[in-house]
Amino acid sequence: MKRPDKKNIVIFASGSGSNAQRLMEYFEHHPQIRVAALFANNPKAYALKRAETFHVPALLFNREDFYHSDKILQQLKSFEPDLIVLAGFLWLVPQNILQAYPNKIINIHPALLPRYGGKGMHGLNVHSAVVQAGDAQSGITIHRVNEEYDKGEFILQEYCQVLPGDTPEELAARVLQLEHKHLPEVVEQLLLEKDEL
Repeated sequence: MKRPDKKNIVIFASGSGSNAQRLMEYFEHHPQIRVAALFANNPKAYALKRAETFHVPALLFNREDFYHSDKILQQLKSFEPDLIVLAGFLWLVPQNILQAYPNKIINIHPALLPRYGGKGMHGLNVHSAVVQAGDAQSGITIHRVNEEYDKGEFILQEYCQVLPGDTPEELAARVLQLEHKHLPEVVEQLLLEKDEL
């Protein structure tokens, strides 16, 4: 149910859910924004446990329901999201959801797009590719979601150094700090500074 005084965020996650937790922490006592629900496509996603800790409704779904029915769209509508945040969510968002929420779905990607984006480029795969390429910088990209992986309009990019001798794990930790700092701020800004995203 929508609270008239609060904007609703719905999070989609596939894995650990540390960004989901960061959002739940940040908005737990926020006067104008709340995390209304978390949707996960993986029964082993630790994000589900994190949602439970914060008393956020968590829904698990499968590929069939997501891509071949309106079931997930209808469940989404019941939470009246003002913004949908993909936080480590690995599937493409289907057309019916994109059309229902134009410009209201964002994603956080652990690299500087347009490099190191696309199918399969997530988690340590991304950081390994950056280290192997010998790049001096990496970072995060927060962007709007469209029908292609990591191709939507950029909202924010933030940078960090790739240090000599970095392992993918060391780089991942540095990038994650950027994610945890900037994702809640961007979500807050999008929801409070404009009536229409």
